[in-house]
Amino acid sequence: MSKPAVFAVAAHPDDIEFMMAGTLFLLGQAGFELHMMNIANGSCGSATMDKDTTIATRLGEARDAAKALGAILHEPLVDDLEIFYGPSLLRRVAAVIREVNPAILLLHSPQDYMEDHMNACRLALSAAFSRGMRNYTTDPPRPAVEGEVTVYHALPYGLRDGLRQRIEPHLYVDISEVLPRKREALACHRSQKEWLDHSQGLDSYLITMEDMSREVGRWSRQFAYAEGWRRHLHLGFCGEGADPLVQSLGAKALSRSE
Repeated sequence: MSKPAVFAVAAHPDDIEFMMAGTLFLLGQAGFELHMMNIANGSCGSATMDKDTTIATRLGEARDAAKALGAILHEPLVDDLEIFYGPSLLRRVAAVIREVNPAILLLHSPQDYMEDHMNACRLALSAAFSRGMRNYTTDPPRPAVEGEVTVYHALPYGLRDGLRQRIEPHLYVDISEVLPRKREALACHRSQKEWLDHSQGLDSYLITMEDMSREVGRWSRQFAYAEGWRRHLHLGFCGEGADPLVQSLGAKALSRSE
């Protein structure tokens, strides 16, 4: 019998590693097959390289990061800042969702600081919602699939929405023991430390990730380092009580009132 799959879908190379990788790796330890996809190829993520070199560099880094996490990487579909919610891209994302047929889908927060992140979230949600619709044609064509999928939203980068409001998670996942693996995966994105230092004034790429993980751990009042999640409404996706992330991670997952 094949393993159930968990699929982390984000906008750009390194988004998963920043906000989701600890939970993803723990689910792999719990017996899930791990899948990752960045919808955009990272084409704008350099102040020094040309577009083609940037895309090739960031794809190589994403492959290294996926290997560090033990995940299967699915190829990106569009350039940066071209993640628009529309029928053409939706059909392409839906094809990948049907290929993976995940039991757990890990996505960006619906509220985030960047449109690419929010549009990636919307596209993956609609793609998952359409997974069993035999009359919805994907690109390339893939047959409809059966089965439940439970959707969880990561916290936004910076832990706040675009209007500076803090996003409160429904549950916390203790990533303290796997923080070194999360750091290893993020460190694979070597070109991004230089880019983010230049474009966003980050003093240290890895320290920023650890600071956010420590802050979420502080919110939990229980874990040293944590990732926060919100569970999407079950309608159209799974049973009302489905919560496989909590059920699979046991004491490493702490639920709060939703």
